[in-house]
Amino acid sequence: MVKKLDFSQMMLCEAVIDVMVNIRSDFPLSFVQNQLLLLVNKAKDHIEEEQNLELKLKKLFELFYNKWGFGGAKGPYNLSDVLWLDKVLKTKQGTAISLSVILIHIASELKLTLMPIIFPTQLILRVDWNDSYDWLIDPFTGDTLNISVLESWLKGNIDLNAKLHEDDLDEATNISVIYKMLTTLKVALMEEKKMELALNVNKILLLINPNDPYEIRDRGLIYTQLDCEHIAINDLIYFVEHCPEDLISEMIKFQINIIKQKKIILH
Repeated sequence: MVKKLDFSQMMLCEAVIDVMVNIRSDFPLSFVQNQLLLLVNKAKDHIEEEQNLELKLKKLFELFYNKWGFGGAKGPYNLSDVLWLDKVLKTKQGTAISLSVILIHIASELKLTLMPIIFPTQLILRVDWNDSYDWLIDPFTGDTLNISVLESWLKGNIDLNAKLHEDDLDEATNISVIYKMLTTLKVALMEEKKMELALNVNKILLLINPNDPYEIRDRGLIYTQLDCEHIAINDLIYFVEHCPEDLISEMIKFQINIIKQKKIILH
């Protein structure tokens, strides 16, 4: 597993690839690197002579979403398949985060800066122009977002009284984007019953945030699914002790009792 978790000196895409190599033994590193290089070279051929930064960015979005066909997933799909970068590069279908990681990488190679923002409803992108106005971008489509759209997202997904705060549009650090991506990936893999991979993701999340009781709980639940209940029980007990008010604690207590009963029967 990764030992170095300080991604502040790495490009976001490089950091995500580094993490995915450590999660999947079959992650096709050369394929991903070659595909990204190919996209960058195509973008340079199409865009690089354009001097106006605004037009340059618009041409990149046109290329990425319309000509190449990147966008959100359509039809039935596994959530993990739209998070793994190798699969997103093959299918051109991704989540807001996985699409953003690829787009940010291509933009940076064209000397364009796209900043990730972990908005309460989804990841979005921001472009800061020198004349003090911003573009907010929907990474699913490349469309420009405005404040009224963002407020409607908050009201529709969070609460009717939810309001947009200034820090909702702050640039996210690499580690926070990776943490968000891995949290979603872990849940997807657990739902897809890919428990060994989910455990690998969970181990990295715990390297980032070692004492998170929810990550420790999930490790216990994964070990339970892997028939390692003798390991799982300590994690489940840790969660109940640290989050007694959480509604799921009663269910976890029930699971702990079942494991203890099995241990008594086995002895």
